[in-house]
Amino acid sequence: MSNKYGNMIDLLALQKTFILNHLGAGDTAVDFTMGNGHDTAFLSKTVGESGHVFAFDVQEMALTSAKKTLESEGCPDNCTLILDSHHNVKKYVNGPIKAGMFNLGYLPGSDKSVTTMRETTMPAIEAALELLDHGGILLVAVYPGHAEGEAEGKMVLDYLATLDRHVICCTLIRIINSPTSPFFVVVEKK
Repeated sequence: MSNKYGNMIDLLALQKTFILNHLGAGDTAVDFTMGNGHDTAFLSKTVGESGHVFAFDVQEMALTSAKKTLESEGCPDNCTLILDSHHNVKKYVNGPIKAGMFNLGYLPGSDKSVTTMRETTMPAIEAALELLDHGGILLVAVYPGHAEGEAEGKMVLDYLATLDRHVICCTLIRIINSPTSPFFVVVEKK
């Protein structure tokens, strides 16, 4: 089945499949890059009324858009939308999380002037790993089609390659004959 990028694999659907293998009702999840709130809504519905989702973005426009998405999709009232950088996650989230999603890049529909940056993405991923519960999952989607996205992706892959494979399993999902297409990493804690 093709998607908007013309790829045979629907990367977004595949990401959700991975998340659903780890996340369930009553769990806590974090959307580290709220954007328009689509991942936030997916996480909200997955953890249900007894769970909780924390979602981060640095743009007020994202919070406004995410609120509309959550309402229009009929999500339970289980989300805390936070106007702050994802690298400050530990100021807001204390306990372990079962899932976290990073969708690096810029806010869809924006002027693309604000993007995630290596300086905050790396500390956010490190904090996410510290918060990740046993049996938990992080998904990091990378968009290498622009300079910062390419550099950010390289940084993420280089870092994840150093982690102890007996504690953390990192799997790269990438279309190898389309180097500028989005790709993602599945990070699972044993």
